[in-house]
Amino acid sequence: MKSTFLQGAVALGALALIPATTAALADGEASSYKALDEFMDVFQKVRSDYVEKVDDEKLIKGAIDGMLASLDPHSSFLDARDFQNLKTQTEGSYGGLGLSVTQEDGAVKVIAPTQDTPAWRAGIKAGDYITHIDGQLIYGGTLDEAVEKMRGAPGTSLKLTLVRTGRDKPIELTLTREIIQLKPVKWEVKNNIGVINIVSFSANTGADVRSAIRSIDKSLGHKPTGYILDLRSNPGGLLDEAVTVSDTFLERGEIVSQRGRAKGDVERYYAKPGDDAKGLPVIVLVDAGSASASEIVAGALQDQHRALVMGERSFGKGSVQTMLPLSSTTALKLTTARYYTPSGRSVQYGGIQPDIRVPQLSDPDYKNRPKFRESDLRRHLINEIKTDDKALEEDVKDDPRFAMSAEDLKKKGIEDFQLDYALKTISRLASTPGATIAQAQTPKAATARKPGAK
Repeated sequence: MKSTFLQGAVALGALALIPATTAALADGEASSYKALDEFMDVFQKVRSDYVEKVDDEKLIKGAIDGMLASLDPHSSFLDARDFQNLKTQTEGSYGGLGLSVTQEDGAVKVIAPTQDTPAWRAGIKAGDYITHIDGQLIYGGTLDEAVEKMRGAPGTSLKLTLVRTGRDKPIELTLTREIIQLKPVKWEVKNNIGVINIVSFSANTGADVRSAIRSIDKSLGHKPTGYILDLRSNPGGLLDEAVTVSDTFLERGEIVSQRGRAKGDVERYYAKPGDDAKGLPVIVLVDAGSASASEIVAGALQDQHRALVMGERSFGKGSVQTMLPLSSTTALKLTTARYYTPSGRSVQYGGIQPDIRVPQLSDPDYKNRPKFRESDLRRHLINEIKTDDKALEEDVKDDPRFAMSAEDLKKKGIEDFQLDYALKTISRLASTPGATIAQAQTPKAATARKPGAK
């Protein structure tokens, strides 16, 4: 979305509407001024009559936070500390535990742990509630305060108390902080298949994925059987990097479109010629922790019939946040558009439905732990298509392929059932002459995508 376009659209609209709506505009302005006068009355009363002296800056920031919180869960004001934290998440590293968290009714809730971090190794799961840090109750505090307590110097330890659905007692953990290196891409080769794990969509993620493909080819001395793009528990990040990652596996076609408030405010992103994977089979793994930029990639490769999406329904964050600098150290993070997959689907609320639903059976808490998604957040934007995705996700019959327990899988040496299933699927595709990704998609998955098409 370009500022020159918006300015031009606003100017033209105002010019056309002035003759017919002068009275309406005047009424609207009068109502706004009245509301601002009321705000100033409250502000002055708090300053003069509150039981304790309060800081003006604190009151104003609280008012701004309240205004933005009334819009949606992702719009917010970034003060100097928040602004620096955001830069750290997209560019640098920090001392901490490796957790993505949110706040729900005053409680701190885990969105997802980052792989190979203290939180991930300690077994913290998406949907866990953090109730105490070092024995101190954090309920009712701000999310920033909780995050600040969890971050700290590498090598220092802290205690977390967690509440998990399905567990009778709280879980007590002692973790040691580490430098969380924000390396967005990792790769390995399993059974002649390249596995590319994207942890986050930060600066240079797209270039790192292309580098991973070259490294996989070089390590084997030839092309692999196929690729697995692991986007599980990836909370998203930069839109441009999601486009670049998608483009890496596409020869042509639309990747994503974003649509703002105005009818003509649409921006589309397209793939450039050149598929780095040379048409080899690709499987994209997603789960309830795959959000935003992850869903852009999964949706683009799914709609363009370039990859099978496997795993569980994704988080469902289909909105775009634009950073609007207010000063050198502060900014406004404002939801300015919704994004849509190439077929016109909005993933807002409903998420990306996998072509093949594969539960993570190697997780012993899989059945008891509730899934946490965008639809659980207060004031989430609605999906304009209004499809009932929950009905699509329900299993009416037990699938005999997914009957093993975590203990059974462990005995067979399978620690990650979803990844193991994806590896076997690519091997089967490679051994079937003429098999393609489009043919491998299930009829149920294709039906599930139709309500979202425009």
